[in-house]
Amino acid sequence: MKIDELAHKSIGRLLWEYSIPSVVGMIVVSMYNIIDRVIIGQQVGAAAITGLTVTFPVMNLTTAFGTLVGVGSAARVSILLGQKRNAEADNVLGNALILTLVLGALYLIFFAIYLDDILRAFGASDVTLPYAHDFMSTLLPGLLLMNLTWSFNNIQRASGYPRRAMAAMLISTGVNLVLALIFVLGLKMGIRGAALATDIAMFTAMVFVMWHFMQKESTVRFRRGIYRLRRSIIISIVSIGAAPALINAVGCLINILLNNELKHSGGDMAIGAAGLFVTYTQLILMVVIGICQGMQPIVGYNYGAGNWDRMKRAYKYAVYASTVLCTVGCIIGITMPDLIARAFNPDPELVAATVRCLHHALLAFMVVGYQVVSTNFFQSIGKAGKSILLSLTRQAIFLIPLMLWLPSLLGLNGIWLSFPISDILATIVTFILIKMQFRQFSRMPVVNNQ
Repeated sequence: MKIDELAHKSIGRLLWEYSIPSVVGMIVVSMYNIIDRVIIGQQVGAAAITGLTVTFPVMNLTTAFGTLVGVGSAARVSILLGQKRNAEADNVLGNALILTLVLGALYLIFFAIYLDDILRAFGASDVTLPYAHDFMSTLLPGLLLMNLTWSFNNIQRASGYPRRAMAAMLISTGVNLVLALIFVLGLKMGIRGAALATDIAMFTAMVFVMWHFMQKESTVRFRRGIYRLRRSIIISIVSIGAAPALINAVGCLINILLNNELKHSGGDMAIGAAGLFVTYTQLILMVVIGICQGMQPIVGYNYGAGNWDRMKRAYKYAVYASTVLCTVGCIIGITMPDLIARAFNPDPELVAATVRCLHHALLAFMVVGYQVVSTNFFQSIGKAGKSILLSLTRQAIFLIPLMLWLPSLLGLNGIWLSFPISDILATIVTFILIKMQFRQFSRMPVVNNQ
């Protein structure tokens, strides 16, 4: 796809063409988690599901570093291409590579040294620690590969290659599925086999994505002179990537608090239920994020080019699609929670805990799509402060106090109800900020109203 099409092609068609590959790619990404959890839950047991849930904060923290660089770089590349500053976009690409490698080396060393202490702090019990340790210790090398793959997959998409970005994720998921079946079912490697399959699959995807940026015909590509870290570029990347990175970092904190609260209020099975809740909602939100990724280059390019009307239309279409999706997900989760739980493990105690969780936690899930798209919209136009604020409202400012306060009044149900209440409060803040931003755009001259 030619990058110039972002300036004149139909917004609906552009969003479709960019979002579908992104949505497929994000579903594929979420299949990593689903494949691992279904195979582990059915073949290893309910305790292994809980052990896997304990590793979520580690995954969130490492993903935070990846999104800090990857999403920030993708947004900067889109804006620079819209301004016809292609050489500067190449410099962003080179700096992104060095930043990803440096940050990856730091967190891998930290986790390798303190892994068991970290997992216990994150809610592991004597029963679940062995499962969490086996999975995480095997997956550690793959965490850097994940960040390289997902970060540069975002840049690939933002620079006008959504289908190649989708192909990378399809290849890696196919490899992951085949190897997980071989290692866990065939070779009986247990939870370590699932982690090893993910490592190899991510290596395959990373090679595919990096190959793209070595081609001379790529809109942005690796070349000499782009790898020296420059303060201005680092600041521009971090200022935009801080918001989604903060979402994942706060997600890490929330998972730690949630696991420990559940450990005291509901035990290991409640933690397992939270893991299935996260898995289910992540599947839906991955599609929403795919829509946002399709929206991002359209919004970023047209913002850089001063085409305010096209930018706003892309945002509104993304909001409509995401709201419909979250509403459907809310209805399915509340009406068929037992089927969702049994897909992972038929243990009656785990199923009962999951049904209780989904009945309460999903009550306001239909508004989450609007909040996520709006956060990504501000990120796409470089409004880092507003994007960070929206990230904090749903996952920190409202959720954490509610999670700590409501259990004293309502017990375990109070933990689950903290999610819908924070969703509603965050949506109110989102609506106010979007209204203010659109009023500001209405006072600016429209450069191109195609």
